[in-house]
Amino acid sequence: MGYHKRKIKKGKYGKFSKIREEFEEFQDALEQNNKVMALVELSDLIGAIEKYVENKFPGISINDLIIMNRATKSAFTEGSRK
Repeated sequence: MGYHKRKIKKGKYGKFSKIREEFEEFQDALEQNNKVMALVELSDLIGAIEKYVENKFPGISINDLIIMNRATKSAFTEGSRK
C-alpha cells in the first residue's frame, strides 16, 4: 500500500478531488503519528489548492488566499472574532 495505511482514492490535479486526496493522506499521516509525512502532505495540499484556485477562479492566486487568511487571523487576534 506504500506510505499510507488505508486506501485513498486518487484525485485529479486541478480538481477538488485532488484536495480531498491530499487531505485524506494528511489524516492518514496523523493517524500514523508520522509528523514529517504530515508536513509533506500539507505541502501537497497547498499545491492542490493552488492549482484548484488557478483553474476555478481566474485572476485569483494562492497569495490572495493568504491575504484573506491574514485578515481573518487579525480579526481573531484583535478579539472581534472568537
